[in-house]
Amino acid sequence: MLCFSAGSAYADFVGVNIGFSHWAPDLSGDFNSENNISIAPGLDLGVNDPSQTSLVFILEHPIPVLPNIKYQNYNLKTSGNSTLTENLTFNDNNYNAGNDVSSTFDLSHDDIVLYYEVLDNWINLDLGVDLKRFDGEVGINGNSVAVDKTVQSFYMSARFELPLTGFYAGADLNSLGIGDNKSNDSTLLVGYESRIGLGVEGGLKRFTLDLDNANNIDTNIEYQGLYVNGFFHF
Repeated sequence: MLCFSAGSAYADFVGVNIGFSHWAPDLSGDFNSENNISIAPGLDLGVNDPSQTSLVFILEHPIPVLPNIKYQNYNLKTSGNSTLTENLTFNDNNYNAGNDVSSTFDLSHDDIVLYYEVLDNWINLDLGVDLKRFDGEVGINGNSVAVDKTVQSFYMSARFELPLTGFYAGADLNSLGIGDNKSNDSTLLVGYESRIGLGVEGGLKRFTLDLDNANNIDTNIEYQGLYVNGFFHF
């Protein structure tokens, strides 16, 4: 399908899009490292909701057999302090109700998308593969487990441009994870790009991560919140 897409539509010149995106999601869900004892970062450990600004870089080119590239980094490191209300077990250590604990929850990752343009007019459609490279950790009182994993998923992006206005609306969807570890990354957005390439975009972004025994840790985590992105396209 991707090879067919490469032959059906592609950029006729090199285009670069550089921007900065601010995202303030709510964190929910749970994780565990053994015995199927679920731990909720917010409710059990007092971990704060993250807020982060990230670099966005997009390169599109006229070589039809090579994919275009989109890169974005996500700094999702946050921490918290709490007094436990129930006994917990994490990474071979026991923590009793009434203990004060200090926790770190870090699912930071680099997001690399390799995609082809299927349609490129007032309706834009891109298809490809998304690679999320995680380099973080989950820890309680200094007892931590590294989250070092690459999760692959299919990528689709659609844009509908209002002719002659500079305004557009669309959606991005990265889902149907490849392998035991899965992620779902979906965005609903609206934006505006001026004639000189300066633009602003915003919307609702939802990201879930389902790790299955990745470095002795399982996750069922969701981040969801509004984002805004300023960019220059040339």
